[in-house]
Amino acid sequence: MKTIEALAPDQASLGAAAKLTKRSNWPRLEAHEQLPLIWGECQGSGSNPYRVAFDTSDHGYKCTCPSRKFPCKHILALAWIGATAPASFARVDQTPDWVNDWLGRRRKPGQSPMQATANSEGKSINEASRPAESAPVEDAAAERREAAQRKRAEDTRSAVSAALDELDQWIADQLRLGLAGFVDASSERCRRIAARLVDLKATALAGRIDELPARLMALRSEERPDAAIRELGKLVLLAKAWRAAPDDAELKRQVSTSETRDQILANPDAVPVESDWEVLGEKIETRRDGLVSHATWLLDLKNAVPRFAVLLDFFPASAGRRSGAFAPGDRFKARLVFYPSRNPLRALVAERLGDAAPGSWPSFAPDTAGDPLAAYAAFQDGAPWLADCPVILPAGVIALDEKDSAWWQAANDPHGMALPVAGSVNQTLLGLDLTTTAALWNGARLELLASQSSIGRLDLS
Repeated sequence: MKTIEALAPDQASLGAAAKLTKRSNWPRLEAHEQLPLIWGECQGSGSNPYRVAFDTSDHGYKCTCPSRKFPCKHILALAWIGATAPASFARVDQTPDWVNDWLGRRRKPGQSPMQATANSEGKSINEASRPAESAPVEDAAAERREAAQRKRAEDTRSAVSAALDELDQWIADQLRLGLAGFVDASSERCRRIAARLVDLKATALAGRIDELPARLMALRSEERPDAAIRELGKLVLLAKAWRAAPDDAELKRQVSTSETRDQILANPDAVPVESDWEVLGEKIETRRDGLVSHATWLLDLKNAVPRFAVLLDFFPASAGRRSGAFAPGDRFKARLVFYPSRNPLRALVAERLGDAAPGSWPSFAPDTAGDPLAAYAAFQDGAPWLADCPVILPAGVIALDEKDSAWWQAANDPHGMALPVAGSVNQTLLGLDLTTTAALWNGARLELLASQSSIGRLDLS
């Protein structure tokens, strides 16, 4: 049997799988008498065992753990046991409902989506190996599935609630130990609590905390304690908001998981906006969990008040740099659908309608130009747990201070308003008159996206 070779796992996954082959981790291992299907329950760090199934005929698999690796270490361990110690499995004639449900819903190689849909209701293990037959869905089976779905939702809510309780205790511990010590040991401390939050199904929150050390290290040493306490405060506010409204779509997106594209397109609360859009810039970050976050920021060219949209994409870092669908400066007509939110920003391109005519940005309302951070204040009032807020800055210049740090400084401003710029700046931009600038402001630093100037559009991302 070449199961392990076909899966081609990395060495770290194999090492973790080797540890899971211990009998104590697998309270029950079973295999079907006729079909080459094995399954079991593996005790992880959570309160409930993970359910793991593996089809040795085509290497299909299913695991209920929250790991972002595919296949996960539990699948590898089960396949390893099946290849090296098949006697560990008890052969049975009847299979549990969760195995039957998975086998009925999965699409095997060479099977069309229509066949998979026709086979997805009420199949048993034996029927799954026979030619596809369409049959009406029985009411009892539908009720069982709905009950199981409600049970999963309740279990997820309970797990997330427990995760937020642990997060509150963890934050209290960091404050008790002192912020200076937290900054120095943030990598190890954040990784431990993030792993625990993943086990308790608060995966989005875990990813945010896992990235906190990198954001702190990008700042000057004297700025890190203030940034740390701001982020911890945002986490406390997010936890309180979720407890007050655990069914809120935006809060679930921030704490646990996001909706799928189909769910957003079918959601009546998702606002569609058809307009002309310009790609302001991109923000690409490699995360510690092995994923790359690719954010594409857009500007609505037909709205008198600045309206932005961000398209988010995630892909494995091992896949290498992927070519994006858009490039900074592109203009196109499209119908976007925004995720339901207090401050609608994240969106999907529901339909692209062609290219838009080139030109300059619209003249935005003068009150925005008078107070460029007014949008950030409103943004924080609506959702104080969020960080990056897109803003439009009036005429200004970029200059360096005595420490060679870049600052954006407003032109013709008697108060001399100046905002620090994150990262390094191209020296050719220093002193150049920028008529309008689009940037991201997080309360401490500007991340420049694009600007209109006397020499044309400038890509600053």
